[in-house]
Amino acid sequence: MTGLLKLKLKWKWIGLLLLLLCTGPAFAATGEQPAVDVQEIVFSHIQDAYTWHITEWNGKEISIPLPIIVRSREQGWAVFSSAHLHEGKSYLTYSIAQEGPYQGKVVERSQSGEEIRPLDLSLTKNVCAILISCGLLVFIVLRTANWYARHAGEVPDGFTGMMEAAIMYIQEEVIKTSIGETHYRSYSSFLLTAFFFILLNNLIGIIPVFPGGANVTGNITVTAVLAGCTFIAINLFAGKAYWKDIFWPDTPVYLKLPVPIMPFAEFLGIFTKPIALMIRLFANIMAGHSIILALTCLIFITASMGIAINAGMTVLSVFFCTFMNGMEILVAFLQAYIFTMLSANFIGQSKATHK
Repeated sequence: MTGLLKLKLKWKWIGLLLLLLCTGPAFAATGEQPAVDVQEIVFSHIQDAYTWHITEWNGKEISIPLPIIVRSREQGWAVFSSAHLHEGKSYLTYSIAQEGPYQGKVVERSQSGEEIRPLDLSLTKNVCAILISCGLLVFIVLRTANWYARHAGEVPDGFTGMMEAAIMYIQEEVIKTSIGETHYRSYSSFLLTAFFFILLNNLIGIIPVFPGGANVTGNITVTAVLAGCTFIAINLFAGKAYWKDIFWPDTPVYLKLPVPIMPFAEFLGIFTKPIALMIRLFANIMAGHSIILALTCLIFITASMGIAINAGMTVLSVFFCTFMNGMEILVAFLQAYIFTMLSANFIGQSKATHK
């Protein structure tokens, strides 16, 4: 496993280098700006959006418009389709900012001509992807539960057997081992839900066509919520020994009085643990998506360099993309496992009665 992690990190660094080279100011032999804006392609795919892009046909974008739900201070609530704001259009007093601090977001033009952000509860691409993945997860869990209700005492096979193996492994080898037999059942539902939610969204994000392609777990807002749930589970139900070790750790007195060096460091650790969970999941998933997109764009970047170079880079790009997609499947499982394992370890430390 260590060798695979090193290989994954190596290719991520190589891919990030290619991303930087592709998004730099590239020019064709004639000195003209190339037709392909790789930076726009990469960042438009990994960022959230008010439409669900499908493909382009004859220079025309084919996408699914999503509902925009906003509340203006002056006009109140408004609900309309994002198709009204397509290609820089305005609807009522709303538009999508093309630049500035609100770039890519719905803004409202006030009476003074200033762009302001309304209360935005729109169903964006990531929100719809979360609803789809949650619905799929509920279906999978209920389907598995219903099979056991109808086949009491039987040994499952197929998909149900795979689900049983995954659930039993995570519960017995990760949650129970990390938290302990006394308390692990109280946290099993949360940690199993987190594992399958992350895994499902990681796998769906690799699929390039609808309803896949959304960068849910590569969105730091989503990973922040997941890490925040772990933060609550750690600190809200922590034992007395946990808080004692934070405010009066078992260290020499001169490290605690008169300057509380160790208590401050331990207290800071309360927040660094969920932050580490948040950044680790976000960075790995976002980097993987960016690398695959950058490698794909090599085909179009080299189109003006001649048939021989373009053909060679096309074969190389397809090979690297295939390899990276295989690595991303591994990362999808690995990141879900790591998030669950670390969350269980942190919760287990908060429930320990002694060091």
